Amino acid sequence: MKSILVAGGNSGIGRHVAAELARQGHRVVILGRDQRKGNEALASFKDAAGHASFHAVDLSTHAGVRNAAQRVLQECDHFDALVHTTGVMTSEDLRTADGLHQVFAVNYLSRYHLTQLLMPALRRGENGRVLMMTAHIPPTTKTSFENFPDFRPYDFLKARKPIQLANHYYAAHLTSTEPTIRAGVINAGVVKTDLLRMQSRLMRATGTVVAALFSGSVEKSAHNVIEAALRDDWVGALYWGKPGAFEGQTRIEVESPEIQRLMAVSRELTGA
Repeated sequence: MKSILVAGGNSGIGRHVAAELARQGHRVVILGRDQRKGNEALASFKDAAGHASFHAVDLSTHAGVRNAAQRVLQECDHFDALVHTTGVMTSEDLRTADGLHQVFAVNYLSRYHLTQLLMPALRRGENGRVLMMTAHIPPTTKTSFENFPDFRPYDFLKARKPIQLANHYYAAHLTSTEPTIRAGVINAGVVKTDLLRMQSRLMRATGTVVAALFSGSVEKSAHNVIEAALRDDWVGALYWGKPGAFEGQTRIEVESPEIQRLMAVSRELTGA
């Protein structure tokens, strides 16, 4: 039995991941903002609900991440895998209490921060792994980190790539500095979830149409996450670009100086 944390496991792809892991008998700790959704998720697990627990936390702020880490460490002293499926999407310039844009704070920085705080517990686990879900973004994608991490003024189209690619850089950093840890970034694919909840009505409507035309299943999007969380026949840092195709792995190879700069910024922001 493995102990696995699923951040964002109260809805969407994360909920399916958490449910399947619990049904297989693993201990699952779920993080999410909405207590009601958390309760609904646990209820939907039925007989497997006894293998899972839920904590209502706010991962968009430094204080919220620290609170989340403290609470889960009181429950579990080791983790075999950390799964980050949390995500928000908005074209508006919405800032957190720390002055950071919400997309950057949730889709990258909270993942770095929470993982760093839980690193001692992850080191105590068996073949520890860190898995981060993003939209389709191959590690060879070219972008500019000029506005990282402030993203002022916020431009969704310009900010999307560096925020997503920061997950690749962190995965590469983990595997180069933590010899017992493997890390991966996994494409969520196009699937109907509540990711667009913060977008305008027009954007939500557009997203609904796109999902109807091109969407895959939640089960398919969750497949690579579940496999990577449980299987030992891979070493990081890897990128899974095609949902449902675990063998379609790409090694993450990024420039070391840029990794060092992004990690230095992440440490400065979070203190972790």
